[in-house]
Amino acid sequence: MARKITSIAVIGGTGKEGSGLAMRWARAGYEVIIGSRRAEKGARVAAELNERAGVTSIRGTDNASAAREGDVVVLTVPYSAHKATLEQIREAVQGKVLIDVTVPLKPPDVTVVHIPEGGSATREAQMFLGEGVKVVAAFQNISAAHLRHPDHPIDCDVLVCGDDPEAKEVAIELARAAGMRGLDAGPLANAVVIEGLTPVLIGINKRYKARGAGIKITGIEEASS
Repeated sequence: MARKITSIAVIGGTGKEGSGLAMRWARAGYEVIIGSRRAEKGARVAAELNERAGVTSIRGTDNASAAREGDVVVLTVPYSAHKATLEQIREAVQGKVLIDVTVPLKPPDVTVVHIPEGGSATREAQMFLGEGVKVVAAFQNISAAHLRHPDHPIDCDVLVCGDDPEAKEVAIELARAAGMRGLDAGPLANAVVIEGLTPVLIGINKRYKARGAGIKITGIEEASS
């Protein structure tokens, strides 16, 4: 990475995916600031996560404040809240790396791939935030059920898409810190495929009565973390 990352803002960090990542990064030694629409909810959930993970380095506040304070910003909100949340944090994330975990699921059938108007949620984020923000897609295919148990090993790869090599390296390093292997999956245009894998995995989980089906890339063991 071009610079040392010490703090991570997890926007939507009170949800299942965001809170699981927050606990893993806190246990890896990072300061984590979770954001919520209401600061009091962020603070309450942060205290719960500290107790659950056995750390004291997670704190909570509102989304905009969290985005201002984090060296890196990770967006983990439902697609229905994607644009509104980006509006809240737009100014705060300028000059930073934003890792977008959002998947454009379309109820009621979230097992069917939905391609949004902008091509992918991540490309929509990049277009909305502008060139001052380095947006990457990552962590879309990781089971929240596994993340919520910090000691649970995750035998799944994190596919990372983005147009800035250094920003992708940030995401790959954070994947490693969370106990997973991050792999460079190409430019931001490829994010449509990464996001589209999530409804496919949800469908596999339903059909085979499984929890936490994931993606594993074979044949490149030398890239393992």
